[in-house]
Amino acid sequence: MSALVDKSKVPWWVSNLIVPLVNLVLALLVSGLFIFIAGENPIQAVQLIIYGSFGYIEGFAYTLYYTTNFIFTGLAFAVAFHCRLFNIGGEGQAYLGGLGVFFVAINFSFLPVPIVWLLAVIGAALFGAAWAFIPGYLQAKRGSHVVITTIMFNFIASSLMVFLLVDVIRDTNQMGPHTVVVAKELWFPTFKDFGQFIGLKIRYSPLNISFLLAIAALFFVWFLIWKTKWGYEMRAVGHSTKAAVYAGISPHRNIIIAMLISGALAGLLGINEILGVHHKVIAGFPAGYGFTGIAVALMGRNHPIGIFPAAFLFGILYQGGSEVTFDMPNITRYMFVAVQGVIILFSGALENLFRPQIESFFVKRLNTVQTV
Repeated sequence: MSALVDKSKVPWWVSNLIVPLVNLVLALLVSGLFIFIAGENPIQAVQLIIYGSFGYIEGFAYTLYYTTNFIFTGLAFAVAFHCRLFNIGGEGQAYLGGLGVFFVAINFSFLPVPIVWLLAVIGAALFGAAWAFIPGYLQAKRGSHVVITTIMFNFIASSLMVFLLVDVIRDTNQMGPHTVVVAKELWFPTFKDFGQFIGLKIRYSPLNISFLLAIAALFFVWFLIWKTKWGYEMRAVGHSTKAAVYAGISPHRNIIIAMLISGALAGLLGINEILGVHHKVIAGFPAGYGFTGIAVALMGRNHPIGIFPAAFLFGILYQGGSEVTFDMPNITRYMFVAVQGVIILFSGALENLFRPQIESFFVKRLNTVQTV
């Protein structure tokens, strides 16, 4: 009976707040069971996660650093999803975005620093968008499923970057697969630099002004999807291709546009990693952020307001998880990969597991209150 709930009577906060919160609690309970089976105290593990993420200023800065990357990749998936496209290629697009940043930093370093930063952002977006264009074109014009093509393009990007880092753009003064370091004046100001400016002593932290760029990206995506003609058309195609065609909206054009914007957002991760942290292109710098961004977007209901707290949650898990693995010998890094997998499972594949029961419960309660 609960499956027959009239969706129009379900309050927005039930579908967008209560259901995700219940799924998250269930995922954490299952994760706690894993920790208990491993021979450790789940409550103590939670305390360590909280301490590692918030207990000292450097830990909190690391949490925000991870959050920055998850915002970019979460938004990338969300934009494509509104056009009913599953862009699984965030890893490869971020990889190419980093190459775009390096290209600008090496070739335009003679320009004023703010202009180089702006060009680096444009370069990251263009390279990421270019890598997403081909799967988008194949989906729109040839019917090749975007899930398959974007996954394949992740592997192609990885192989391409290994080739470039070994044989083309490698720093020839050493043997490692990475480029030369970009000019120091082009490095993004960090949280440590800001702390020194105000007289606060902070040890090393990778947090930099890319976090502000990520916040700007949240506002950009909100405005694009809900306040522009492009966003309306992408959502229309996502809801019903036939209805969109009847209304004179081109599905082919909007699929390509959605993939271009999605790839550009994923490419912005390269800004954080190249100008903010590594200051050079290294092998494997996307480090799984593209795949985790899928879970961030699903948990955040593909809306910028939801993506930010979801990205922050995964930032807590990444940073707090390292604290747990350091203090609890029975908990390995792979254990927290499993925790992330459980959260992805409950927020994605099992997202509707308890939705009918929860919605039915609140609809009945609200009807009872209104009757009284």
